[in-house]
Amino acid sequence: MLARAERLVSAADYRRTVRRGRRASSELMTVYTLVGSSGDTSRFGFIVSKAVGNAVTRNRVRRRLKAICHAAVRAEMSSAHVDAVIRAHPAAATAGFQELESDVLRLLDRGRALLSPSAPLSGTR
Repeated sequence: MLARAERLVSAADYRRTVRRGRRASSELMTVYTLVGSSGDTSRFGFIVSKAVGNAVTRNRVRRRLKAICHAAVRAEMSSAHVDAVIRAHPAAATAGFQELESDVLRLLDRGRALLSPSAPLSGTR
C-alpha cells in the first residue's frame, strides 16, 4: 500500500501533473510525469475510468498499479523524484500483472528521461 506521502491526493496535484507533465503512452496506459513538488519521494496518482470495465475490474487494475508503484518506490528506481499520474486504458483490464508491471516501469523510465535537463523542451506551453 502506498503511504499518503507517496500518493497524489488533491485534485490540484492531479491537474498540474496532467497539464504540465511529460506524457508517455502505450496500449495499456498513459503516464504523465512532472518534477515532484515534494523532494522526499515520488508520488503517484491513478485514473481508471468506467471505460476500463465495471467496478470490480477497475479496482483490480488500480490495486495492481498501486502494488507496482509501491515496489518501485521501495526499490528507489532513480534518484529523480517525480509526480506521476497513470491513466489506465481499457486494454489494461485484460493484461496480466507482469505485463502491467513492465509497461509501468518502462513508461516511468521514459517519462523521467523526458524530464532530464538535456531533454529538448519542444511543445511546452
